[in-house]
Amino acid sequence: MLQKIQETAQWIKQHTALTPRTAVVLGTGLGRLAAEIEVVDAFPYADIPNFPVSTVEGHSGRLIFGMLGGKPVMALEGRFHYYEGYDMKQVTFPIRVMHELGITNLFVSNAAGGMNPDFEIGDLMLITDHINFLPEHPLHGPNFPTGPRFPDMSEAYCREWLDMARAIAREKGIKTVEGVYIATQGPTYETPAEYKMYRILGGDAVGMSTVPEVIVARHQGMRVFGVSIITDLGVEGKIVEVSHEEVQRAANAVQPLMAEIFREMVRRID
Repeated sequence: MLQKIQETAQWIKQHTALTPRTAVVLGTGLGRLAAEIEVVDAFPYADIPNFPVSTVEGHSGRLIFGMLGGKPVMALEGRFHYYEGYDMKQVTFPIRVMHELGITNLFVSNAAGGMNPDFEIGDLMLITDHINFLPEHPLHGPNFPTGPRFPDMSEAYCREWLDMARAIAREKGIKTVEGVYIATQGPTYETPAEYKMYRILGGDAVGMSTVPEVIVARHQGMRVFGVSIITDLGVEGKIVEVSHEEVQRAANAVQPLMAEIFREMVRRID
């Protein structure tokens, strides 16, 4: 695996002159943030050696290098999920490559079902913590030399950046909520009983991604900031049938607000 990571990183270095320190992962229906990036180079995943290929509608499947907030960035326009049949080494392979390329700052985004009764569809949830319900751990197996065997996760999401995001949201009049993200296997959406269980366990939103990427990023010493867009509600009395297309539409509607926060944060980060 390490050899493949190095091969992929070397190929990317040979195909772009940009050397960003910040990377962004764009989740379901959130690819429009890529339009905010002044693209310098873009590569379909299928063209990149050893890279998985995104199979989910709403994930364009491109690796982008460009400028955002006046800073060079790398962006994954579409991610990889355990439910697609990939193992966790494949799901988190791009995060390993990011580290090899010198990335130290990671922004993650996703569409999620809200379980907090105070949430509404279209809310931007700043992720303060997570609970991992995925059946395979991304650090299972021999330890990579990028971090300790037993990495600390007491600050999975950077508190300094959370404060920055709160300040930016206030300045720009953007409504945000905050909460704990629960990652499940998917690809089914949750039953009412599952929503209730996850809420009792301390979750505010639930989805099928993000947590493996964050774990590997933290293992490599990256700082992480995350946002969930609440695209449906798993609140008793408000649960309705939901489709992937509806999730995409809800995510699409609120993307400009998330983009505004991301852009300003990237601009301010040293």
